[in-house]
Amino acid sequence: MKNTLLAIIALIGLISFTTVQQNTTALKMGLLKYNGGGDWYSNPTALPNLAAFCNDELGTNFNRDYGTVEVGNAALFDYAFLHMTGHGNVVFSDFEAENLRNYLIAGGFLHIDDNYGMDPYVRAAMKKVFPEQEFIELPFEHPIYHQKFNFKNGLPKIHKHDDKPAQGFGLFHEGRLVTFYSYESDLGDGWEDQEVHKDTPAARRNALQMGANIIQFAFEQ
Repeated sequence: MKNTLLAIIALIGLISFTTVQQNTTALKMGLLKYNGGGDWYSNPTALPNLAAFCNDELGTNFNRDYGTVEVGNAALFDYAFLHMTGHGNVVFSDFEAENLRNYLIAGGFLHIDDNYGMDPYVRAAMKKVFPEQEFIELPFEHPIYHQKFNFKNGLPKIHKHDDKPAQGFGLFHEGRLVTFYSYESDLGDGWEDQEVHKDTPAARRNALQMGANIIQFAFEQ
């Protein structure tokens, strides 16, 4: 597992995104499985579609078959990118919070996407991971919104939810963005197959482009 950890650090922290693009070894996105009763398994077609879009648009080499990994499992370190979603409760044990913290500090990256209703729970759970940190809203000028695709008004609004503006929040460790939290946007629904939520082509394109930006930023920073 130590060798795996070093590989993750090398992938995210020590090599350029160009090198990742040229890497012949397929990478896997990871879907974070958590306790508390929230539906962590939402949007089953989202990550395969995001992987395919990134491969086409960014030249990455993601496997469309994502992996599911529990918060407290050592296999967390096998993934360069983790995605977390759901509608309800999220609970991390002390051990799980420590494991996730170690993963993020070591060079990992977590994208949390509120599928509607998880906001108060995920904030409490992540407070256990980084008790010394608070989520910070990222300004529209932040580079995560200006990678290959330009979002001059920040996070795109995909679904109505409470009809609030879409917001992107971050948790930082030693100046590095380790967690990006998309709120009131629902990127994951926009990544799903069109027939699932019947989003417009424009909404799906915006969601996938923003997802690609998150991926690109995670590797480039």
